[in-house]
Amino acid sequence: MFVTSTPDTKARHLSPEHEELVKATLPAVGENIEKIAHSFYGKMFSAHPELLRDTFNRANQKSGEQQKALAASVATFATMLVDDNAPDPVMLLDRIAHKHVSLGIREDQYPIVHDNLMAGIADVLGDAVTPEVGEAWSAVYWLMADVLIKHEKDLYASDGVVNGDVFRDVTVTAKEQLSDRVYTYTLEGDLSEPQPGQYTSVRVELEDGARQLRQYSIIGGDASAYRIAVQIDGEVSHRLYEHVEVGDRLQASLAAGDLVLEEGDRPVVLMSSGIGSTPMVGMLAHLAATEDDRKVLYVHADEATETWAQQAHTEELAESLTNLTVEARFRNDGDLVTVAEHDLSGADVYLCGGNVFLQAIRDGIEELPAEKAPASVHFELFSPNDWLIN
Repeated sequence: MFVTSTPDTKARHLSPEHEELVKATLPAVGENIEKIAHSFYGKMFSAHPELLRDTFNRANQKSGEQQKALAASVATFATMLVDDNAPDPVMLLDRIAHKHVSLGIREDQYPIVHDNLMAGIADVLGDAVTPEVGEAWSAVYWLMADVLIKHEKDLYASDGVVNGDVFRDVTVTAKEQLSDRVYTYTLEGDLSEPQPGQYTSVRVELEDGARQLRQYSIIGGDASAYRIAVQIDGEVSHRLYEHVEVGDRLQASLAAGDLVLEEGDRPVVLMSSGIGSTPMVGMLAHLAATEDDRKVLYVHADEATETWAQQAHTEELAESLTNLTVEARFRNDGDLVTVAEHDLSGADVYLCGGNVFLQAIRDGIEELPAEKAPASVHFELFSPNDWLIN
């Protein structure tokens, strides 16, 4: 699922009365965002336990990361509505929409979030949430929801599927160990053609009956099979590692994700850390398969050469990409990635990794003089905290 258009945020405006109320209460909402998120999710999961069991990732809920991400995205959108100097969160919303469609989120689920989010705000801010203030924040939510719903409909339509109908039965036809903590799985089924860099949501049933989901980058494949890399670090990945073998059947979603390699003739720079290498390898595989002759620099950071799970695959692809330069940096050797040492001028830059890595690279790019700046920067985190660096 992919479209070249982005969410339409420019036509969304609050009434003057609502704008003043949101502007006045935005600092309080921002200061209490974690408390609001905790209250909101607690109320929602009490009323709808099936959402925690079958839709939301329980590990992210336990850590609180998903809670902060969703609540903070609403505050970020509100900031844009009341502050002309605030950045447009269009890319943040694009990322959220892709994650929603990969989970099969439907329009009729938005009122559930609205009702419990409003209750969470009222619960934390108390008497400050008058009926008028509640109405103003409700307007913020529905403006944001309208942007997402329309974009998600376009994404579903791009693969010709009914809204939410994204999961397909797949068969595991290969399982391969890449490192102590990373395995690859090949999933065959009636899928859709993935864009280079996209992911699929894999659904497994756990011992307690919960049907948990986790998104994994597609490192190669077509409309009949996705090859994914799985790092063993949560409920879903442990279930795959311990119980899923060749011949077993699972459910996987049609490919989604906004971190997609763009066509063109500009140089390409890929930078990743750890398991963030997976979408990059997917992009390299596409470049090799299409015999693309663009100049490509790939810089990967890892703990050590032993933990670079996709080293062999990367080196194999490098043999067929004559314009590819690969650099590996290992933290155990004290060798860190710095932006200034690389030529990013006029390039399309793609980033994927953890919070610290991604923020450091983004900061380094912002410090570059204009003549050395890239033409574009695209990024994704393997956590729900994308809003932190948007």
